Parts: sequence; C-alpha cells; structure tokens
Amino acid sequence: MGSYLSLTNGITSDEYHEQNNWLINLSAAKEFLSTGQYKSFLEYWDRYHGIAFHLISQPIQFLIKDHVTNLNNVTEFGGLLMSKHFVIFLIFSISGIFFYLIIFKITKKQNISLLSSGIYLLYPYLFGHALFNPKDIPFLSFWLINTFLSIRIIEDLYLKKSIKFSKVIYLSFFTAFLISIRIVGFLIFIQYLVTLVIFLEKSKTPFLKFLKLNFKNISIFIISILLFIILLNPIFWHNPLEIVNSIKWMGKYPQNIGTLTNGTLMYSLSLPSSYYFIWLFFKLPILILLGYCIFPLVESKIFKEDTVTLYYGTVTIISPLIIVIFILKDVALYDELRHLLFIFPLILITSLTNLFYFFKKKIFYYLSTLLIIFFISENIHMNPYQYTWLNSFAKINKIEKNFEVDYWGVSNKNIQNEIINFVNKKKLDKSNCIYGDFYVKEFLEPQNFECFKLYSQLDEAKLRPFIAYKNLRNVKRSDPKDCQLIWDETFSYTFYKKKISAATIWYCD
Repeated sequence: MGSYLSLTNGITSDEYHEQNNWLINLSAAKEFLSTGQYKSFLEYWDRYHGIAFHLISQPIQFLIKDHVTNLNNVTEFGGLLMSKHFVIFLIFSISGIFFYLIIFKITKKQNISLLSSGIYLLYPYLFGHALFNPKDIPFLSFWLINTFLSIRIIEDLYLKKSIKFSKVIYLSFFTAFLISIRIVGFLIFIQYLVTLVIFLEKSKTPFLKFLKLNFKNISIFIISILLFIILLNPIFWHNPLEIVNSIKWMGKYPQNIGTLTNGTLMYSLSLPSSYYFIWLFFKLPILILLGYCIFPLVESKIFKEDTVTLYYGTVTIISPLIIVIFILKDVALYDELRHLLFIFPLILITSLTNLFYFFKKKIFYYLSTLLIIFFISENIHMNPYQYTWLNSFAKINKIEKNFEVDYWGVSNKNIQNEIINFVNKKKLDKSNCIYGDFYVKEFLEPQNFECFKLYSQLDEAKLRPFIAYKNLRNVKRSDPKDCQLIWDETFSYTFYKKKISAATIWYCD
C-alpha cells in the first residue's frame, strides 16, 4: 500500500533540485575522468550537496519511469521524479528491519519488537515523509542501519568473538554512504564513540589496550572509509580537504527560510533553542513523550545486562547529544525537524523500551496495538499530508495558523485534478495561464495546458481569465484580487473536527 501511495503522490519542491544536483555531479564526474578537472562544477553554488542515494535510486527510476508516467498521466520528466518515491519507501521499509533488530536486542521479546516496529513504520510523520522525501528518509534509514552494524561489532568484541574483515568493510562503506547522502553524517562518529565508551566501561578494558588489540581493524576501517567517502563525492576528487569546506557550508546552508513554529515565524539562520523542543513536543506521539519521561523509573532495570546497555545506552544518549550539538553550533534548520528526522527512530526505541520495562507485558500489548490502530486511522484521514502530522497537543489551537501546512507542496497532484475538472466543465481555453508553482505543470502539460507562471508573478498579471492556486508557503500569502474560490484542498485529523486547508484554487475572470 505504501509503495502504491508513494508512486501516486505529488511532486515535492525539493525533487527538481535533487535531480539537478545529480545531473550536475554526474556531468562533473565524467568531465573529471576525461580531463582531470571540472572548473564549472567548482563554481556551482550547491556543489557540496550529497548525491549518494542517487546511485541506488537512478537505475530503478529509469526502469519504472514509463510505468509511473502512464499511471499518473504526467510528463516523462515528472514520471522520472515520481519513480524515486518507490525507492525511498523501499529503503524506509528496509530500515524497519534494523529497527526491529535493535529493539529485539534490548527487549529479547519478538512480539514486543514486532509491535514496536509497527509503530515506527506506521507513525504518520515518518510514513508521510517516506512517501517522497528524497534526502531525509534515506539518511534516516542508513543511520539506523549503521547503528545496528556498529553496535553489533562492539557486542562481538564484548563477547570476545573475532571480528570478520567483511563486517569492518560493510560498516565503513555504509558509514561513507551515509556521509555522502548528507555531510552531517559525520556525527555518527560521535555515536560510535558513545558505544565504544560504554564498551570500555563495561568490559573494564583500558583504551590503549583496546587500540593495541584492534589496531588492524581500526586501520582498515579508517583507510577504507576515507576512500569510500572520496569515491562517493565527486567534489572531493580534486581536493580531499573539501570535506572541511563541505561541513562548514552545510552547517550554515544559505537559505534563511522562516518556519511557522507554534505561531512564531522562526528563521533557519537564527533559530532559538526553543525551536527544537517545541517541534519535538508537538511531533512526537503523546505515548512516546510519556515513555521518554519515565526513564528515571526504569533505567536501573534496563542497565542490568551489559549487552543490552550497549544498544539502549547508545540510542538513548546520542539523541539529546545531537540536539545539544546543533544548538551549540547554531546549525541552520527549516521545515520543522526534517533535518533531524534521523533521531526520531532512536527516540522511539528509547521510549518504547521504557514503556516495556515500566508496564506489564499485556498493558504494553494493548497500548501499542491501540497506537497502531490510531496511526492507521490518521494515515487514512490525512493522506497525502501525513508528513505534516502533529500530536493532539497541537489540536488545541488552530493548526494552520500556528504551524506549517504542506510546506513541500504534495497538494499539487490533487490541485491539477481539480483544475482539469474545472476547465473541462466550463469549457475554458487551456492556453490561459496557471499561476502557482512550476511543479503542477508536470501533470497539466499532458492535458495540453500551455502557460505556467509563479504565484509571485500574479501582481503583474494583466490578461484574464487565468487560474491561480496557493500551496506551499504561498498559502500564507494574500488571496488573488477579484477572483472566485473554486476549490479548497483540505484534510483532517482523527478526533479533530476542523478541516485543515492545504491549498486553494481561484478563477480570475
């Protein structure tokens, strides 16, 4: 079902840029291999944007793009963009296996682990992003994969098992792949350090002795990961020191976007520390917030077994630590917590573990089953806007006046249907201009529409009639003057009567 929903979703505002980055990097790689240099690439403003996930997605995209084009009746380019959604949802589904493996290592209960994994995979906020998010979901998925692989190696060391050469190579490659999706992946070395510190403390192993005993594997890991990172990032080919520039650039990504946060517009290049905690409070399910808060009541039970401590301690410590690092380094964020999406599975693991140790097994079964049923209901009611999901605390206030609504513009799929229906019903000329974003043109061009302009150009519009639609951040702009509202694109939450307006369409005669 998720695969089908992903292939029939809208085209988000990041997908054009992601595809363009891939093509520019691909061209630069070809140029470098033929001439040994790529001057134009070095002048590209977003040259540090990671493209590793494209290595997986692009072959699959080209295999299925014709089917997706026909399924959605879009342009060939639109079909290519939407084909990536399937690969994104596939990697998210695979990450669910590693979520299961981690929580099974902690609880040692299969049914508990299965229910917990169901909560993770059906959590509307993550499920919604998994339908199209080309950057944050792959990053989240590979972070989870690396978390399991790294702790498993340390667990083998604790149990005094020999470490296979292949395990070291796998970890180095997947770590490099993570970093090559998004450079902030370097933070996973801090997580590796946390796991190592827990191991050294529990095994009573001096650090120098650890280095001496594992010098060969550590050397192989460091050398191979550096080679993989350089190989997977064409921008590093001419100078590996570009890694430092990449970290600096992405830490202050030059887009000062304002995100409506509990009624206040907060800008990415000057975020208050409250930004993180406001969004965590409204984005995490209430049961998960409760589970996180009861940590002091259960930590003594959990930390009894050393191998459990390796897994639970790592995921529990790293989440708040990363938030502190982001606050101290004043990292630029926007669009809620999409750039911190990778810590959400870790928070879920901590909270669900706490709940398991706090409640009796039957109570956990009841609570988790109810939460899964609730999530299924929310996914049905909100589709395709699950990625904007907020918990019940947010429903006390008027959601669209206090939080972002459809900031990625997936409403364009439904918008184009309504525009086509309206034009055909009124028998209007399809040469009339459509004012909005450029993404809806992928749906309308096959229907012989010809003129597409940005909503920001509306003030210059002199020729009527035309159609204008507001979505993305345009939804916060004023309505077009002397125009008739012909469609209000809405969705709803379970147990919340008021409908949320994601977009509007206007006919201006």
